[in-house]
Amino acid sequence: MFITKKWKMFIGTFVLSLSLMIPVAQAEQQYDITDCGSMTFTVNSESDELTIITFDFKGIARSNSENKIFDNCTVFYVGVSRRTPGKISAYGYSKYMDPDGDFFVMESIREGDETHCKFLQGTGKWKGIKGEGKVRRIAVGKPIAPGTSQYCTRHVGAFELPKK
Repeated sequence: MFITKKWKMFIGTFVLSLSLMIPVAQAEQQYDITDCGSMTFTVNSESDELTIITFDFKGIARSNSENKIFDNCTVFYVGVSRRTPGKISAYGYSKYMDPDGDFFVMESIREGDETHCKFLQGTGKWKGIKGEGKVRRIAVGKPIAPGTSQYCTRHVGAFELPKK
């Protein structure tokens, strides 16, 4: 009987020590945000065959999810767009900064009406962020000034933070 208790204690201690060595994985988290703001653009080259436009968007993100992830992040997005007859593509980078000053950077690639984005880097609580999503425009206003565009996008996807 003494040996049995000793073995139970040993096995219990062994299992507990193993569980302490296994890092806890952060589960994939879903996000659903609406970004609204204003874009300034410059036409670099324009013809019937090809138009190149560079752009700079500044705005704010509002969360559509209960978890309020990325709510009140400010957004700075820069990139270049290429337009040919019947086709639009764009390539850009966005920086989302949360109210604490931590930020993450995403890469976006647009082909036609679909934009795919990927998390590239983060600081502070976002350090090591990985994931991806899709973006689509949901509202476009009449430009308030020449060379600008005001609009909102819906941004939906998932991300993970590194194991701690």
